[in-house]
Amino acid sequence: MSLPPFEHVVADHAAVVLRVCRALLPLPDAEDAAAETFLAALRAYPRLRPDSDVRAWLVTIAHRKAIDVHRVRARSAVPLAELPERPTAPVDPLPDSTLWDAVRDLPEKQRGAVAYHYVADLPYAEVGALMGTSEAAARRNAADGVRALRRRYPGTTTQEES
Repeated sequence: MSLPPFEHVVADHAAVVLRVCRALLPLPDAEDAAAETFLAALRAYPRLRPDSDVRAWLVTIAHRKAIDVHRVRARSAVPLAELPERPTAPVDPLPDSTLWDAVRDLPEKQRGAVAYHYVADLPYAEVGALMGTSEAAARRNAADGVRALRRRYPGTTTQEES
């Protein structure tokens, strides 16, 4: 069994990687992190075992890229010479931007568990391994996150409910 061409991997998993990054980061950072994910994956792809779960591998890379963005943001100040007198024009909201904002507002462990299980469709065992917790803890964090989303964002459903 051999690995498919990398362009097929990108075509098959780009949407999932972007959704995971959007769940963890604001949109401009999410797009950059998704691109960085595929650049890192391209470099490592020749060494990937043919029996590997490519989706889980890419989500792991996306997770690490999101952590890198959070670390950079935590260390970086945004200097301004002057505050603008008028606010800039509002950016057109993305579909479900309120939901994505609610997901990003979740505590870190809940946000990760929701993103990896419901957005990337990873089993709880892989979510736990990715987050450095047990399967049970991943399941609990996802359940707590979904409960918090239901309180903050009426109309939220999950794959399992659909």
